[in-house]
Amino acid sequence: MIYTVTMNPAVDYTVLVPQLVLGEVNRTEREAYFFGGKGINVSVVLHNLGIESVASGFVAGFTGQFIRQGLHSLGIKSDFIELTPGMTRINVKIKSDKETDINGIGPRVDQDSVNTLLKKMETLKDGDCLVLAGAVPKNLGTGIYSNLINSIKAGNVYVIVDATEDYLLNTLKHKPFLVKPNRAELGQLFGKEIHTDSDIVFYAKKLQKMGARNVLVSIGDKGAVLVTENNRVICRDAPKGQVKNTVGAGDSLTAGFIAGYMHSADFDYALRYGLAAGSATAFSDTLATKEKIEQVLNGFE
Repeated sequence: MIYTVTMNPAVDYTVLVPQLVLGEVNRTEREAYFFGGKGINVSVVLHNLGIESVASGFVAGFTGQFIRQGLHSLGIKSDFIELTPGMTRINVKIKSDKETDINGIGPRVDQDSVNTLLKKMETLKDGDCLVLAGAVPKNLGTGIYSNLINSIKAGNVYVIVDATEDYLLNTLKHKPFLVKPNRAELGQLFGKEIHTDSDIVFYAKKLQKMGARNVLVSIGDKGAVLVTENNRVICRDAPKGQVKNTVGAGDSLTAGFIAGYMHSADFDYALRYGLAAGSATAFSDTLATKEKIEQVLNGFE
């Protein structure tokens, strides 16, 4: 089974305001609500590919119920821990002459709820996959992802970490199967600006020396670089197409990589499938469907 953990999910409230004027009443022309978070996005794309997963993490209030109900309506299993008081955060996305994002903080996570999530990690079995992705509530320390991995009792769980700075670095001692920073995040880990593929490979190998088994670095519309545990370096350009939406593209890459590796146990195919999934989301208005992924994959050399 694949388990995704989203520690601080969100409801994105997207509004179209033709011309935003500060200090005045602005009226929207169009609005939409989306539930999300990096782990949740992975679960949705996996579901679109016909692969079962369980989405977990923390939710609270009526916005948390919106997320639960949304996943249920799609047929995706969830096992969230309900927090009281508070509410799952709302991120306001203003589409105007300039795009503006206002991201909420999210609820405080109490220690009892953390302990409940740690206990859930003990139930994972050999061969399961655990995806730890995204931001963490402010009151939790940078060791939270490391603590979750440390609670796993099974000896062969495929752990994938998509997090920033110390949240990722603190997991490396547990030798996660895959870490997935983007190029900017990789640079932040080492306090460097990274411009070339050779720079990416150099610092990806440093992450391997620190414990990561495989390192997948996304480069937006430029593609991705994968440095594998069997000393291979695989660089692939992204498929070409009209970009409509970049939200969730990196998470779709993660989901596609998981799907591709589960199908083939081949890193080349997993990277190719991951890039097809990430690009399919970028070329769509929503997270990628299986049909769109296959369409992109078929035209992807």
